[in-house]
Amino acid sequence: MSDEATKTAADHLTDTLSQLKEMRHYSKTNVEHLTASWILFDGELRKLGQTAKIEELMNQQGQFHDALEKTIEDLEGQLKDMTPTPEG
Repeated sequence: MSDEATKTAADHLTDTLSQLKEMRHYSKTNVEHLTASWILFDGELRKLGQTAKIEELMNQQGQFHDALEKTIEDLEGQLKDMTPTPEG
């Protein structure tokens, strides 16, 4: 019997949360790199009339990051509800 067949819903949720947290890490890194590039080349991009494109990407990335944070928070709450508390 495979591991996949023996996993509980909580196990699958834990796996999903791990993947989302990894996405969050890379999302944050991407935002930081884009911001650094933006600051470095802001003057040149303004001269080329390309600032709106970069600003839109930064806004979309920020919205994605916020939605990802909210999803992680919601799923962690659900996982907590699914996990039995030890009786003491």
